[in-house]
Amino acid sequence: MAHPTQLGFQDAASPVMEELLHFHDHALMIVFLISTLVLYIIVAMVSTKLTNKYILDSQEIEIVWTVLPAVILILIALPSLRILYLMDEINDPHLTIKAMGHQWYWSYEYTDYENLGFDSYMIPTQDLSPGQFRLLEADHRMVVPMESPIRVLVSAEDVLHSWAVPSLGVKMDAVPGRLNQTAFIASRPGVFYGQCSEICGANHSFMPIVVEAVPLEHFENWSSLMLEDA
Repeated sequence: MAHPTQLGFQDAASPVMEELLHFHDHALMIVFLISTLVLYIIVAMVSTKLTNKYILDSQEIEIVWTVLPAVILILIALPSLRILYLMDEINDPHLTIKAMGHQWYWSYEYTDYENLGFDSYMIPTQDLSPGQFRLLEADHRMVVPMESPIRVLVSAEDVLHSWAVPSLGVKMDAVPGRLNQTAFIASRPGVFYGQCSEICGANHSFMPIVVEAVPLEHFENWSSLMLEDA
């Protein structure tokens, strides 16, 4: 999860987030190179009184500073489009979960099971156990098996919400009357935190998302216990 004074993204916990991190580094290097070149040109123009007559009127340099930005844009656009289509791919999900946004909590329904669903509320600060995170812990976590394709159907019951877990590279708007879908694969076990990312009213800051990825055997045990309790 994020920590104070953090400059970059959270550690990736899914293949899509790893791709996003690589693309971010790729684009940032291009920005650094462009910034260095522009800064050098500005310093050179300010600090010297000499003038190169071939730069004042030159078709060759005009061709260069027209073609070069186009090439740079292509180098950024192609990997960006590739990731965009990767994020839309949903191939044979092993599990489907419906996440419904409410004011101000989430409810989850495991549609592959007959009667497995629950509401997920934020744990108030005064009820937190030692080591738990303020404004991020929920009384019921969304438990998923690791290394399995998970499809999440996202909607809302009242106003706009957004189901977002940064370390999984997932962010999908929850729109009343509309069913959006996204997918992810948790590449390692762990607990991953997110929050509603669409301003949805007075308690917008108090509807966290907690995804717990566990081995398949542990997930089966958890789902059996939940079905017995239901």
